[in-house]
Amino acid sequence: MPVSEPAEGRQRRWRPGRPVDLAATWGPLRRGGGDPTWVVNGSSLFRGMSTDLGALTLAVWTRPQTGEVLARAWGDPEAARWALDTLPEMLGESDDLSTFTLRHEILRRTLRSRPGWRIPRTTLVLESLIPAIIEQQVTGAEAFASQRRLIRRFGAPAPGPGAALGLFVPPSPATLISIPSWEWLRMGITPQRSGTVIRVARVADSLTALADVDPQTACRRLRSISGVGLWTVAETAQRALGYADAVSFGDYHVAKNIGWALTGHEVDDAGLAELLEPDRPHRYRIQRLVELAGLSRPRRAPRMSQPTHLPTGPALH
Repeated sequence: MPVSEPAEGRQRRWRPGRPVDLAATWGPLRRGGGDPTWVVNGSSLFRGMSTDLGALTLAVWTRPQTGEVLARAWGDPEAARWALDTLPEMLGESDDLSTFTLRHEILRRTLRSRPGWRIPRTTLVLESLIPAIIEQQVTGAEAFASQRRLIRRFGAPAPGPGAALGLFVPPSPATLISIPSWEWLRMGITPQRSGTVIRVARVADSLTALADVDPQTACRRLRSISGVGLWTVAETAQRALGYADAVSFGDYHVAKNIGWALTGHEVDDAGLAELLEPDRPHRYRIQRLVELAGLSRPRRAPRMSQPTHLPTGPALH
């Protein structure tokens, strides 16, 4: 029987004074339909989270009739307290739309239809950075499969009711550092990407502090890590830092889709930069609205092929 409002655990009731659209706001945090850190059960969204304070399960649901957002957390007491204290921030409470002017009617309609959407700010840099590294230079399907294998094999069952729901928390930095090279290959993660994951895991403590500096400085520091490029930084800053100007330049689809949605023809990264220049400092906001509107160019070319050079062996699920 679905648990729509889970019992026990630490609880918080938040009245934001505005609609909150959980799916639109937290949608980018989900890594594919089979993400082991994400379970919808009844009316509640459960997330398995790993923080520098410890692991936790966070359940969130809304009551539109009363204007409330409710949450419960289980796990390490300090981590659970932190999650409930920062829930408004994670749901975009500090996201400022006051200077945002939309120049495109199709996106104005999308924004009007999504009054509860905001750009989240989780402050969990590693939570967003590791998946972004795994997604470098591969198809989404391959990246999501690798991410699932990594979490199920080296993560841990989520605390409280999360485990019964099949929810996992991602592996800790210490665990990531300890994974041998052949295990990365078995999970479909190439040495270049696994090496970058290990490098960022080794500086996990300093990455936590990036949430306390301005986003531009944080992005520069992230790019100083070998293997962490512009696209990876943008994907991280959008989620962990709530950076509304962090466009995913270098993405296989983003420039083409935004160009087609706003001008009727595809553009490359240079064309996208020119197209979005008047929208600073809200360029990522345009990207996300195009996604929320479901606007993508017609697919005339064949899809990217899956790589065939990975080692064979027992399947890891």
